[in-house]
Amino acid sequence: MNNELETARFYLRPITEADTQHLFELDSDPEVMRYINGGHPMPYEAVVMQLMPRVLECVRSQAPLGFWSATCKTTQAFAGWFHFYPAKEHPMLQELQQLQPQDVVLGYRLHQRFWGQGMATEGAQALVAKGFEEWQVQRVIAWALTVNRGSTRVMEKVGLRSLQGFWFTEAQLSKVKPEERRAVMYVLDRATYFAQQTLGDRVPALSDQ
Repeated sequence: MNNELETARFYLRPITEADTQHLFELDSDPEVMRYINGGHPMPYEAVVMQLMPRVLECVRSQAPLGFWSATCKTTQAFAGWFHFYPAKEHPMLQELQQLQPQDVVLGYRLHQRFWGQGMATEGAQALVAKGFEEWQVQRVIAWALTVNRGSTRVMEKVGLRSLQGFWFTEAQLSKVKPEERRAVMYVLDRATYFAQQTLGDRVPALSDQ
């Protein structure tokens, strides 16, 4: 099964072990990691021993869902990655105990130089459309810290709507300031997605991130 996708500005392909250095360089940027772990670069050993095995296992076992490496068409540079996989496989989401059995979680992480150009929205839209139109996804969920307004705007532009707010615990986000642990859950179900398309409510690939 070919899980490669193409958008106006990206080539998206499943992540492979050859992307290890790419993911390390991305997670070495404190600004990229600001709303993930308080801005602490991820050590190379953690990328190799913790992150990559989880990503590669997801790509292997959850196809056609998984993680995608994003390549910028104009420069051929690694722009970042997107994920779109069963939410029950996400440890922190499991702890929230608010999932439906077939939920798929959407997320992304891009290099700073690709922020503010609508690229996060563009890649997320491609996966959401593929999920509902070809992969029989029933509901897409996503979450973002409320202080991360760039990401919350992306979710809204993709067509997801806020469901509820919640707080992550210190154990879950120990390196994030307590006052910044408040998050919001976003959802988009299958019926709403197709209703949006019928009404011509396709969200343009423009956003603040």
